[in-house]
Amino acid sequence: MIRPALALLAAVLALAPPAARAQFPNDTVRIGVLTDMSGPFADATGPGSALAARMAAEDFAPESNGLKVEILVGDHLNKPDVGVAIARAWVDQEGVAAIADLPNSGVALAVANVMKEKNRVALASSSATSDLTGKACAPTTVQWETDTWAQGNSIARAMLSARLDSWYFITVDYALGHTLVRDATAPLLAGGGTVLGEVSIPLGTTDFSAPLLQAQASGAKVIMLANTGADAVNAVKQAAEFGVGRSGAQIGALFMKIPDIHALGLQAAQGLLLTTAFYWDLNDDTRAWSRRFAARFNGRMPTEDQASVYAAALHYLRSVRDNRTLDGVRAVEAMKRTKLQDRLFASTEIRADGRVLHPMFLFRVKAPSESTSPYDAYQLVQTIPADQAFRPLAEGGCPLVK
Repeated sequence: MIRPALALLAAVLALAPPAARAQFPNDTVRIGVLTDMSGPFADATGPGSALAARMAAEDFAPESNGLKVEILVGDHLNKPDVGVAIARAWVDQEGVAAIADLPNSGVALAVANVMKEKNRVALASSSATSDLTGKACAPTTVQWETDTWAQGNSIARAMLSARLDSWYFITVDYALGHTLVRDATAPLLAGGGTVLGEVSIPLGTTDFSAPLLQAQASGAKVIMLANTGADAVNAVKQAAEFGVGRSGAQIGALFMKIPDIHALGLQAAQGLLLTTAFYWDLNDDTRAWSRRFAARFNGRMPTEDQASVYAAALHYLRSVRDNRTLDGVRAVEAMKRTKLQDRLFASTEIRADGRVLHPMFLFRVKAPSESTSPYDAYQLVQTIPADQAFRPLAEGGCPLVK
């Protein structure tokens, strides 16, 4: 009687999904950091994002209840097909349960779709497209930090209040740039502003002379850069060289990071208004964590992308520990139910569409005379509460929202 029963049990287990047979193979959770290691987003993400994920694993260890964490790192080369190939190999061959970081919105959208198909989790901690919590939302995706709606809404309101109401966009020609323009244009037009033109530039462009002069000739009050990373740095540097923005048009930036400002220098960047979800010198918690990070990263302070990799990975690990599951849908449901313990972003909740809610901050870049250290770059202008910072839940078009 015992042998037939054991044989039947073995047959049932053989037919069960792998996740049902062993939720935590070897008591290990594997997280992949899929990032840009050498391209235009490498300074904001890249090796720093890998370090942030490892710091999350280290901080989780004392409370892990025996779970081990392994961090894998891959370079998607800013190509969606490369990102998809790595994601599939990680899940199918390496047992990766979640993929974090995902700079480059085109890569993020493609990889999030793979993770939905595989029922594993996409922690879109450095992906700015608001489509991830809109029409492309998924029950296996969580989006930390900022998005294009939050960036555009915040900066448009600030510009309009200063009567800077006619804009010309210089746009990086991929998903991030186009969604930045879309999500900044809506509040600009709603507030009575106008768009006088737009030029799209390939990712990795180094010569911005023609588009800058074209934008200046339009007569727009604001030349708005809808790009980031090295592209944004080159554009601001060349604007200063050509005198664009020194008289007449104001240079604006929809998506600049602290390494961009550091690379530019305060002399070129002073006076820029920008919005961000995290700044290393914001409060005691951000300073303490950032100094730990900088001590292991050649003195470089973390970006909001790198901080969000840490926050997302730590919250994910706590949720799968408490709910004993690597199933993507169930893990994200647990993340939405679990009270956030996030000191870096003061996060309040994860909405039904996967959007993490937290305050956003409007900063002005300091003049050289105002700064006391290399990364002392921002002066806080305004705190935007979480319920005002992000697109209303009902307006995103997410099919998960009832």
